[in-house]
Amino acid sequence: MANFFIFEADFVDSLRCIPMQVRYNLDTCGIKLKLADWNQMNSDERQALADMQCTNEEEVQAYRKYLQNLILQHTGKTASELPIEQYPDWLNTNKIPEEIQKKASEFSVRITQQQWRDLSPLQRFALIKLSRSGHENKNFPQALKEFNLISSSD
Repeated sequence: MANFFIFEADFVDSLRCIPMQVRYNLDTCGIKLKLADWNQMNSDERQALADMQCTNEEEVQAYRKYLQNLILQHTGKTASELPIEQYPDWLNTNKIPEEIQKKASEFSVRITQQQWRDLSPLQRFALIKLSRSGHENKNFPQALKEFNLISSSD
């Protein structure tokens, strides 16, 4: 079952954008998925990509194969590959990436080591993606609130 965030609520019903759960799986299996290709898929295919597990080697390979087939079927082209990080930042509970602290400081927030450890890998992944330059960062403060890193009254 898909794990959607509240800050994604404006598009998860239609899945018109690629949700963080799918983006997490893309980085895990090493496949690049363009929004245009995502939008060529039907709602059942998009939902399947959100629901499929991608945690162990067998699931990662099944996800990768399913996605590669979908992209080929809808675009006539083979999927572009991404390098797979052996130990990505979102799995490292001992070090908070600098770009996250920098982005959080824009909202007068400092994330503690314990708070970082307490987040799920998907939550850490979302913060990393939302803190990157060039990314539309409007959801970063909503994620901070949703993950209880700042109070909702802030």
